[in-house]
Amino acid sequence: MTAPYPFTALVGQDGLRLSLLLNAVSPAVGGVLVRGEKGTAKSTAVRALTALLPPVDVVEGCRFSCDPAAPDPGCPDGPHGTGAPASARPARTVELPVGASEDRVTGALDIERALAEGVKSFEPGLLAEAHRGILYADEVNLMHDHVVDLLLDAAAMGSSYVEREGVSVRHAARFLLVGTMNPEEGELRPQLLDRFGLTVEVAASRDPDERVEVVRRRLAYEDSPGGFAARWAPEEGALRERVVSARALLGRVRLGDAALRAVAAVCAGFEVDGMRADIVMARTAVALAAWSGRTEVVRDDVRTAALLALPHRRRRNPFDAPGLDEERLDEILGGEEFPPEEPQDGTEAAPPEGANGADGGDTDGTGGPGEAPGPEGPDDDGPEGGPDGGPGGGGAKAPADDGVPPQRDGSGTPGPGEPDDSPSGAPAGGAAQAAVRPDEPFRARLLTVPGLGEGAAGRRSRARTERGRTTGSFRPRGSLGALHLPATVRAAAPHQRARGRSGPGLVVRRDDLRRARREGREGNLVLFLVDASGSMAARRRMGAVKGAVLSLLLDAYQRRDKVGLVTFRGADAEVALPPTSSVDAAAARLGALPTGGRTPLAAGLLRAREVLRVERLRDPARRPLLVVVTDGRATGAGGRGVPRAAGLLAADAVASVVVDCETGPVRLGLAGRLAADLAGTLVALDGLRADALAGVVRDVRGAGAPARRAA
Repeated sequence: MTAPYPFTALVGQDGLRLSLLLNAVSPAVGGVLVRGEKGTAKSTAVRALTALLPPVDVVEGCRFSCDPAAPDPGCPDGPHGTGAPASARPARTVELPVGASEDRVTGALDIERALAEGVKSFEPGLLAEAHRGILYADEVNLMHDHVVDLLLDAAAMGSSYVEREGVSVRHAARFLLVGTMNPEEGELRPQLLDRFGLTVEVAASRDPDERVEVVRRRLAYEDSPGGFAARWAPEEGALRERVVSARALLGRVRLGDAALRAVAAVCAGFEVDGMRADIVMARTAVALAAWSGRTEVVRDDVRTAALLALPHRRRRNPFDAPGLDEERLDEILGGEEFPPEEPQDGTEAAPPEGANGADGGDTDGTGGPGEAPGPEGPDDDGPEGGPDGGPGGGGAKAPADDGVPPQRDGSGTPGPGEPDDSPSGAPAGGAAQAAVRPDEPFRARLLTVPGLGEGAAGRRSRARTERGRTTGSFRPRGSLGALHLPATVRAAAPHQRARGRSGPGLVVRRDDLRRARREGREGNLVLFLVDASGSMAARRRMGAVKGAVLSLLLDAYQRRDKVGLVTFRGADAEVALPPTSSVDAAAARLGALPTGGRTPLAAGLLRAREVLRVERLRDPARRPLLVVVTDGRATGAGGRGVPRAAGLLAADAVASVVVDCETGPVRLGLAGRLAADLAGTLVALDGLRADALAGVVRDVRGAGAPARRAA
């Protein structure tokens, strides 16, 4: 077995390492969400953390890793007596695949045996396997929301509850939850973000010296994993001992009244919703004190806890970037240390041996005790992440006082309507005007794809799904899945006499089982085709157009859609944003969109068709919805190609909506003709508001249906 990359051999990434170590010291902190670009050692750091955790004593033969000193009284493999045989095993990290099913996560009840034999048979899932260890959810933002909910519920309650058709099982599930994500691939909903205790942003280092050291260590590890790990064994052992010492000290750390009031003042000052932030900050501050070998929470503990626990809780809408204004934080905390408080027992606990901090040693969690330059070179600022599978470029340098990388302030990245500082070049065919701020977004009406799909779970169009209302039953070919109990009973009832039934129970066989057919909602690919030509360049009109598209983007976020953005102006069309789950990236591109030049409408339609063709190959189950935002005017020779290009999209059975942006007393109705050529639906720009309509668009007309204007 290949030795894992040592935790202490990472270069930089102080905030990432500190947040992981704090959760190792106190799992009650609630886990950590690691956000960052690809290739920043998010996965490497998580896997390396396992070697720092102490061994786990378990009851022999228990599939749920019960602690022999305090076995779970409700363990499905129990009950375990006080003298049950025990053994020790290393702590383990359980990785959760992106496409894991609910049964794989929580475990599966064998309904067939329950019905046929009256036996409650339960196959443990990943939550049981991760009990008393680490549960690592890579690309957590790409998982289905209900699976993420299951993870967070189990992490919060310390147990997992499974129920199928009246048969239920509960077991303990306490673990350190670590999620990683690349924000470019889409955000988590704020409700799910709030459930993670801490969050940390990571980025590749721009310092050539650090990058050289990352590569040097990575190559040395690949050349001899065992030898590399052996050279770092002393540092690993020292850090492991420090984790154990901090755990032992944790119960003796006092959170004084002044520190607790500071926690409450910070959460109130940043207008954080709910009380979870206060609780997490308090637990994190206590863990920081224990990590530093102190028995009192000090001002810097509260400050560092705020930088780790609050940035992801400040988002008010999907387009807000996580961040915290550090100047405002220092203003709330003030510059003075908390006044000392008398210990309740009149004694002062001494820091455990090997804990740095009380004696002026390392207090920021950026390096193990006694850490020295590593065998492969100087360990500049402590650990740093690199490409997944090995160390790599690190984030911004952390301040020496708290070990946390500088966080962006509340403004974050350029939001919708806030073009970034980089100039936008204008395509050939006309000069570009400055980007126009979008109007205020509104609640958009529902646009759906006709028919019944089978795509990924979402909230837009009708689809056959694993969750939703039951519409019928069918005989399963493979695994049973969701049982349709009435249909199963009806199938078995006529055969009871022939099967020799003599008691009150029902004799059920495999052929009698029926699976539930369910209907819910799916997420779609919403591709926006936006006219950015000169005919749209009036500031009031373009502001309204951007506000409408922004509203539809917000609607797509809430309905769990993928989105893409194609624009056309000048001489050609361009893909401003390939299909992605990151609607905030689409909003940023929209905010910086320049206007001006000719109107190559046909080129825009053909480019949109090509984008949809490629995406259909990648994800054939996800049905597209094309939203064309234009006044319908096409200039130059390309205008004659519009009917043909629209006809090709209609022949591909692409559901389309044309948003008519034409204004003024004299209207040509060209957008209506385009909608007819697309066999789609025509909606006026001011008709996109949900509150302006008596109803909503239930279905986009299929191929061949005449275009219509929604009232």
